[in-house]
Amino acid sequence: MTARLRAAFDRAAREQRAALVAYLTFGDPSPAASIDLVEAAARAGADVIELGVPFSDPSADGPSIQRAMERALAAGATLAGALDAIAELRRRGVHVPIVVFGYYHPIFVYGADAFAARAAAAGADAALTVDLPVEELDELARPLAAHGLAPIPLVAPTSTPARIARLGQLRPPPFVYYIAVVGVTGVAPHSGAAPVDPPRLAQIRAAAAAPVAVGFGIRTAADAARFAAIADGVVVGSALVDRTSAGPSAVGAFVAELAGAMRRP
Repeated sequence: MTARLRAAFDRAAREQRAALVAYLTFGDPSPAASIDLVEAAARAGADVIELGVPFSDPSADGPSIQRAMERALAAGATLAGALDAIAELRRRGVHVPIVVFGYYHPIFVYGADAFAARAAAAGADAALTVDLPVEELDELARPLAAHGLAPIPLVAPTSTPARIARLGQLRPPPFVYYIAVVGVTGVAPHSGAAPVDPPRLAQIRAAAAAPVAVGFGIRTAADAARFAAIADGVVVGSALVDRTSAGPSAVGAFVAELAGAMRRP
């Protein structure tokens, strides 16, 4: 399963483009409707789906995703429901890699071993927990590896060379998520943000022996094209979540626009 995720980045590289990673929150506006939205994104050209698991204290997320999680929780969305949604997407013939994205608390409560087993059975490919640092990833990495899955590590603009070097102690992940700005999701970079430049991405890529996807604050096709020119993947979340109320056709149209921006000159 991890191999399928890495293959998506390898295929994009062969096609001289960045991989498009699309985030949507499970359960927003309802569990059933969110499955349709994810399917629309996958069929419109997303290379990877990040399926957000709603959580009551989404400290890393900006207003758009916070509101989406509130709506999802009000609609009865759960971690178990998100895994069931992945299984349903696989039954519908959606084969793009899916990353279970969220916070560690729901996984801890569910049980890391039980989560890994059920995620693998559902057809998930990896897990990304925004509040589990590299030093503590082994707690989740071991049960995931036992079921053919892997954690996705994060690197921030504030990460030191020593912290980046620690990536080499992990099994090579399918990709590394590089947070483009200091702050929460969906917020445009502020003047004090560290630049995202090719040498820094190359340092992360070499340390992890894995592709690097850049996310946070990427809201337009023009933003996506700018990062696609230097990164292996581009993550778009809040801007997609803002379109979910308009339905699958609107989400699909925006994903298609973003996918067109992934190709390098």
